[in-house]
Amino acid sequence: MPELLDPADPRGGDRAVAPDRSQFTPTVAPPGPSVGIAPPLPRAFGPSLLLFEQVSKWYGPVIGVNQVTLELRPGITGLVGSNGAGKSTLMRLATGHLRPDLGKVSVCGLDAWNADAKRHVGYCPDTDAFYEEMSGRQFVEVMARLCGYSRRDARRRTEETLERVGMAGRCERKIRGYSKGMRQRIKLAQALVHEPELLVLDEPLSGIDPIGRQEFIVLFRQLAAQGKCLLVSSHELEELEKLTDHVAIMARGRIAAVGTVPQIRELLDNHPLSIRIQSDQTRALAGDLLQLPDVVGVELGERDNLTVRARNPKQFFSAFMRLVLEENYQVGHLETLDDSTHAVLEYLLGGK
Repeated sequence: MPELLDPADPRGGDRAVAPDRSQFTPTVAPPGPSVGIAPPLPRAFGPSLLLFEQVSKWYGPVIGVNQVTLELRPGITGLVGSNGAGKSTLMRLATGHLRPDLGKVSVCGLDAWNADAKRHVGYCPDTDAFYEEMSGRQFVEVMARLCGYSRRDARRRTEETLERVGMAGRCERKIRGYSKGMRQRIKLAQALVHEPELLVLDEPLSGIDPIGRQEFIVLFRQLAAQGKCLLVSSHELEELEKLTDHVAIMARGRIAAVGTVPQIRELLDNHPLSIRIQSDQTRALAGDLLQLPDVVGVELGERDNLTVRARNPKQFFSAFMRLVLEENYQVGHLETLDDSTHAVLEYLLGGK
């Protein structure tokens, strides 16, 4: 993998692309009218809710996470990476299920391994671990009781939370008969029932139908607007980008980059960017494009399309504009093909 990042500070660790979190304003696709409009996400504000300081965790000779430094404040951060990158280990360290071998993990200023810290955390795991003979309502109420609430408070919180996750009218059946989407909703309900400041959500959109996904996205944005911190792991990268453009990318046990997708894209100027251009003069245009210093390849396609691979996007687009104006090329359409989380992830992981 290319060496993309320098240490964030003299203590070492991983560099945040956007260290001034107060200046970060996510852009999110507007939700559909059928599920309502969520409030806009706030700027990152308030105290640190989750802090990793030079954290390492081993499984025998295998490194789970390696010298991770990461700070999260209220808002939503997406966590992406390939299988084995260390995402699950990072999330289990955040929830206090694992203890670091080196470094420190803090939740709301408390050691994450401490029982008091766990009161501030809601965890929605990827795997199911239910009492299958219970109904969804019973399960969430039991989780509330285990948090220390009285029977009356547990019932009230259960009703409110089931309504919030869209399970109020269908929670009486036994969990063993639930669909994957219903199970996901109950898992989210038990993570929310005690109103934690930090929510760690592992693949929460998995198995949810499109309408349900939009409902979850609206809910997550509402929680962020209330000042909660959400760490959301997902392989559904397109859906994750609708939720937030602020991501932490993991590779080989380390945080490879943290920031918005465009900010991370700026770190990759030495890696070719793919651009599709439509013109009725593709052959002449292709020949002139190959003369530009930042162009590393041109591929002719069908229907007057060509694909250009170029380094240093800012310099390339400036040179391309000059070329079009000077030679009077007619360009019908232009689009970048890989300015997305998928492409950034592939680059960081040494993929295509």
